[in-house]
Amino acid sequence: MSKHYDRSAEDLGNIVGLEHVNLQIEDQGLATLFYVSGLGLTRDPYMMTSIDNMWVNVGRSQFHLITGTPQHLRGRVGLVVPDREALLRRLENLRKPLKGTKFDFTEHDDHVEAICPWGNHFFCHDPAPRFGRINLGMPYVEFDVPVGAARGVADFYGRVFGAATKVDSAAARISAGMEQELVFRETKAKLAPYDGHHIQVYVANFSGPHRELLERGLITEESNQHQYRFDSIVDLKNGKPLIQIEHEVRSMRHPLYARPLVNRNAQQTNRNYAPGYDAFIPGSAAEEIDDPRAAMRQRRLAEVTPQGTARRRAG
Repeated sequence: MSKHYDRSAEDLGNIVGLEHVNLQIEDQGLATLFYVSGLGLTRDPYMMTSIDNMWVNVGRSQFHLITGTPQHLRGRVGLVVPDREALLRRLENLRKPLKGTKFDFTEHDDHVEAICPWGNHFFCHDPAPRFGRINLGMPYVEFDVPVGAARGVADFYGRVFGAATKVDSAAARISAGMEQELVFRETKAKLAPYDGHHIQVYVANFSGPHRELLERGLITEESNQHQYRFDSIVDLKNGKPLIQIEHEVRSMRHPLYARPLVNRNAQQTNRNYAPGYDAFIPGSAAEEIDDPRAAMRQRRLAEVTPQGTARRRAG
């Protein structure tokens, strides 16, 4: 037992999953071009198949895109998207179809910044160790907050939600599930008025945060047995609002918890079609974890081979 491990690196805190970001969009056709044809994501084939809402899958998470007056997330959404070159080709192909909208994209060293037709920003990263085992997914959502708010935001999530938090470089980082986090980054820029967009999280301890929020008068909707909502993060010392963003909070007993999501292979087309590769298949396997019982299994396997059986009988 000479090897030591950082056991705290495995802690999630009470928030166990960041499932979706909800944004209103003006036109499902334009949204399909950007999210599906451009980013390479997948429209959910089973839910919200009408024209008033569309769910778009990205690994274990989703975008919920309600048809209506466009909403703007005051920050950016981080995505892990495989194959940067393919992503850039898909986005380049949208230049003409999305001309006249706010669509644009820029390649940077560690990400591709894509802007949707209504001005929302997405940072598309290659799979990398910093994102753990995510090959396709939503590792973070980053919000802009006023200067001086980061510490208060971290304290709020730590106390009310029992979340794992830290503050570094004027940003609060809130663990929001396995290899997912909410980031609240301080900015001197003036924030646009809040327009009602929201995020949705699952929590293990459902009643504890509800009790804390209720005592502070922050619950805005008692949705049902499995869900409630609030929209203000406040300074716990004086109750002063720090940032407004609606949270749809669900329990792990919610019927949609851990629902398997369909993700397509965005590289598959009718011109390069390969049977059996329609679904997204992650790239290289993750690095194997330590296994102190490997030698024991090898000995056990050796004992049941014909040679091992012969040795036992001879003995």
